[in-house]
Amino acid sequence: MFNSISGTITGKFPKQLLLENNGIEWSIIMPDTSLEELAPVGSRAKAYTYLNHYENGMDLYGFASDAERNLFLSLLKVDGVGPKAAIKIMSSASMNRLVETLENGDLEILEKIPGIGKKTAAKMILALKGKLTIPETETVRVPKKSAFSVVVSSLCDMGYERAKAEEVVAEVAANVSGEKDFASKTQTEKEDMVFRKALMEMVR
Repeated sequence: MFNSISGTITGKFPKQLLLENNGIEWSIIMPDTSLEELAPVGSRAKAYTYLNHYENGMDLYGFASDAERNLFLSLLKVDGVGPKAAIKIMSSASMNRLVETLENGDLEILEKIPGIGKKTAAKMILALKGKLTIPETETVRVPKKSAFSVVVSSLCDMGYERAKAEEVVAEVAANVSGEKDFASKTQTEKEDMVFRKALMEMVR
């Protein structure tokens, strides 16, 4: 079975991504948090997929990263949580935040997720607490409103995937921040410096 689909984004809607690949437009169910990580309509992107068969048909689910798909698959192991419920859960918070909530056993926060009652929230904690991990690359993403979000956007406009752009920009920004005279530069000069170095890393 296919692991991922790459193509041009033709539409982004609540919990739905339209992705065209070689003349075929795929309708992919995707968490809102994953959709936010992807570049704008018209850009190229990759969706890590999961095909769900049921009695009367099938649905294709997609995620911005393999780690997010793994979290989705972990949620499916919880009694009472199906694919669509898992998408709602993942749409309620970022992957990092959701894993943190489960690790802390924060029942009150989980209960506030639409469609998740106290009983299901308790099952989630029981089944997943202590069993979820976040890859290191997931922890270095640049927040949308960070000092270098414009650099991430510029890379995405060039066709690079947002998740990868955020990862590289975060690493470059952390490295150059310690260089001599960096703090004295204007914001535009800092962005230009980070952009050039990040682009060099992206094309390797």
